[in-house]
Amino acid sequence: MLDMASGIMYYICETQVKVLSYQITMINRNPLTPKQTAFLQFLRDYVRETGLWPTYNDISDRFDFRSPNSVTQNLQALQKKGYLRKDLNGYQLTTPEEEQQRRKIRIRGVITAGCLQEAVEENLGTITIDLLNRRRYNRMFALRVKGSSMVNEGIQDGDLVLLIDEDIPNGGIGAVLYNGQTTLKRIYTDEQGLHLVPANDEFPDVKIHPALFEEVRVLGRYVGRVNHSGRMVTAAAA
Repeated sequence: MLDMASGIMYYICETQVKVLSYQITMINRNPLTPKQTAFLQFLRDYVRETGLWPTYNDISDRFDFRSPNSVTQNLQALQKKGYLRKDLNGYQLTTPEEEQQRRKIRIRGVITAGCLQEAVEENLGTITIDLLNRRRYNRMFALRVKGSSMVNEGIQDGDLVLLIDEDIPNGGIGAVLYNGQTTLKRIYTDEQGLHLVPANDEFPDVKIHPALFEEVRVLGRYVGRVNHSGRMVTAAAA
């Protein structure tokens, strides 16, 4: 595994970008099961009609639950998926503004899928998507791809790649910074060093000797992309 650089993040922009506001709204994919949808709708209707949160007995009577654990499990599932929040006063419905804010992911610059390029941070606005695991939003960011070295992985020039702030497994795809320059590649490690491998035979591998590992910084693990049509494609191992 490659260690994350604590508190350090770099991004790149090969050329000055004039458009500073960029947003794509993805087709909403409802991550709830039919039972969870009915459960959530009951909570919303009850709160709207009474101004109060339903008791465990209210919920159990509505759904014919035989155990309080069934109520707890459903509440926890909705909290995990971002539809409820919990504080010292108990569970509460999230507001549309809170839910929308979680879905916005910043586009923090341009990354080359080609040769290494100088790392410069740039704010290109936000992208709005919907994920099954909503807790990942606060660790996710996007970069616009420039170049074609990863086309055989389906990553095209101009796509937005989604990266998450965590380690990259051996053989995984990710963004790394080396010697002040950054790139998106499949990454392998062995006794001979670090190998940044493109998904295009027209581009060479980048090999880094083990003695230089301290100069390598992981920016994020690749978890998916948004193509020109606005369609999100999730990475197989995401």
